[in-house]
Amino acid sequence: MTRTGGVAPRLAEALAVVLGVEQIPLRLRAWDGSEAGPEGAPRIVVRSRRALRRLVWAPGELGLGRAYVAGDIDIEGDVFDTFAALSSAGRLSVPGGSPDAAPGERLRLLGTALRLGAVGPQPPPPPEEIDPGRHGRRHSRDRDATSVSHHYDVGNDFYALVLGPSMVYSCAVWDDEATGLDAAQQIKLDLVCRKLGLRPGMRLLDVGCGWGSLALHAAREYGVDVVGITLSVEQAALARKRAAEAGLADRVDIRVQDYRDVDDDPFDAISSVGMAEHVGRAQMPAYAARLHDLLRPGGRLLNHAISWRAGDTSWDRDTFIARYVFPDGELLRLGETVAALEAGGLEILDVDALRGHYALTLRAWVRRLEEHWHDAVAASSEGRARVWRLYMAGSALAFEAGAMGVNQVLAQRPGGAPPPLRRTAWV
Repeated sequence: MTRTGGVAPRLAEALAVVLGVEQIPLRLRAWDGSEAGPEGAPRIVVRSRRALRRLVWAPGELGLGRAYVAGDIDIEGDVFDTFAALSSAGRLSVPGGSPDAAPGERLRLLGTALRLGAVGPQPPPPPEEIDPGRHGRRHSRDRDATSVSHHYDVGNDFYALVLGPSMVYSCAVWDDEATGLDAAQQIKLDLVCRKLGLRPGMRLLDVGCGWGSLALHAAREYGVDVVGITLSVEQAALARKRAAEAGLADRVDIRVQDYRDVDDDPFDAISSVGMAEHVGRAQMPAYAARLHDLLRPGGRLLNHAISWRAGDTSWDRDTFIARYVFPDGELLRLGETVAALEAGGLEILDVDALRGHYALTLRAWVRRLEEHWHDAVAASSEGRARVWRLYMAGSALAFEAGAMGVNQVLAQRPGGAPPPLRRTAWV
């Protein structure tokens, strides 16, 4: 039986302060069984006073994220409906993260916490959190390796449950919504190979090769020799295993290596799919120049990367995504990426915008995570599964709203054979 009065109305006022709104866009149930908020709205459960204490210490997106990852706050019903309501409210609607509450609002929040007996030391963050201020120069080789390991070395079994048999962790390409995730990923892999103009006997460098899916497809279907590089030890181990099982170990060389350390050029083509987000704005000119130098004249580069389309183009260090998902990640505007590639000596041949495709991909990943929730928790941790659910659902909504895009930029090192006259050569 739902209680009227009780803790929930005060919690609703506190959450309204954090969100920067007059009334919360959610129905809230408190630890004492009381409820508040608009009837029929998406529902959340605040399970303990610790959730409120987290918001007192971090009154914004980070505090909410910590409370959800730790299980202090939970969601009832559809995750997309709940996050859509939250992301449309006040501060959370600000692209790139939400500013914390003002000093006066913090005092109101502290007063509510005092009345509800929630004042106390700052709760430790969930173990899935990483401190962006850790030692090491930003985007140095060692720090980049640590950041990549934080995101990708969370268990290959976990990723297999979310990604499915394709083991592709980047935007798929869908003919329509009925295509299905696995088929859409195969379409994407083949599209990349055709854009690069791969032919038997060529050498392909796959930068950020993940679990080797593109490398295997290119070797098997196009007869090329592939060098795949990643900074994730777990990714490399599985990619090598998959190559051996496919009888392609002599054609696919998987390395744990930084792109800055590749020295066995030239390559006929380079793919960089979902990797440039880890490079950083300051390093983009050197990244573009290095990939240019690794290509033979006339060789093509396909750079597939998420772009930021609204507001600031970098994540504040105290946002959820910076501490839990992509530490040191930076999203560039599409124009910045194109300018860096051109400044690096590459000619732009084509730009393909895939924003709607990524929203479909993310929704499919969330469905798979939820369908395999208990196995995913067993393969990693409940906190890790919650991180991925929050980040993927929130990202899907951001793509749908147009705050983020994803683009395949096809470029060529001058010299060699001229590019096709029409893009029909690969579409």
